[in-house]
Amino acid sequence: MNKNLFTYKKSGVDINAADRFVRYISNISSKKRGKKKFNNIGGFGSINNIPNNVKNPKIVACTDGVGTKIEIANLINKFDTIGIDLVAMSVNDLIVQGAKPLFFLDYISINKINLTKLKSIIKGILKGCKISNCDLVGGETAEMPGTYKKGKFDIVGFAVGIADKKKILNKDKIKKNNLILAIPSNGLHSNGYSLVRAIINKKKINIRKNYFLKKELIKPTKIYVKEILNLIDKKLLNGCANITGGGLPNNIKRIIPNKLCAEIDLTKIKTSKIFKWLKRNNIKDKEMLKTFNCGVGFCIIINPKNLNKIKKYFSKDYKPYVIGKISKRLNKVKLNGRISWF
Repeated sequence: MNKNLFTYKKSGVDINAADRFVRYISNISSKKRGKKKFNNIGGFGSINNIPNNVKNPKIVACTDGVGTKIEIANLINKFDTIGIDLVAMSVNDLIVQGAKPLFFLDYISINKINLTKLKSIIKGILKGCKISNCDLVGGETAEMPGTYKKGKFDIVGFAVGIADKKKILNKDKIKKNNLILAIPSNGLHSNGYSLVRAIINKKKINIRKNYFLKKELIKPTKIYVKEILNLIDKKLLNGCANITGGGLPNNIKRIIPNKLCAEIDLTKIKTSKIFKWLKRNNIKDKEMLKTFNCGVGFCIIINPKNLNKIKKYFSKDYKPYVIGKISKRLNKVKLNGRISWF
């Protein structure tokens, strides 16, 4: 064999390793689907049925990533949960529209294929899909030497859902005197990690030896699909917002109709230990609110008469509680009081 010959593998791309990974995904995905679905993994595109129980179907699609939370996964060498984050970041946006997730696709780009790492990521994605009651139907794995440094990678997710036209949540359903409820987050979810990492680097904190931070920073994003779809099915929701990048004020603003205002009482917000830890690191309240969810992972807007009806759909740790109401004002969000951090 001529050692001077150029090959794709010598340049850093191993197609055989990529093929082995595709076969692995196809195998574990097929086991979970059984015979009820098309076998899409490994083809050029996925084929899926449209549910026949939706009278006037509308397709809803979302895409997102997990940001620099990936760097935390790299730092502590734990990759079996960020796949859950990836699914959560898209499906939590889908349900805001009133859509039921149908299927999910992923894109993984990496400097060099590491089957152990990629299998861990995929297991997390499959777990997120199971929680969301949707299928992983395909994706793309790109080996990109020279673009990513050794050990570095990125992941992106794409979710497609379906909604009955009559059940789509639009701004018109939100009315004056509706209540705004907070559904607790289970931590940082997947936002604000660049600021978190800046603090860790500045203070030279070794999170591999800090049990609290190691546990909190890798905790996967809460998926709200089951609870929210139950409320939509029972016609108990007028609107909802996924509290992601931009925090509570910027995300709830997106669903408020003109001439109405979300008046939020910040003194009612319940924070957890990770946000208290962040606040101790010289971050102003305004910066906390626009960067992190601060304990509010999701918001729902309801008619006051439905307040007691909705609580049975949530577990103890995620019971919604009132943080405000809809009033008639020109500014879409009004924040009152201050969060009690400690």
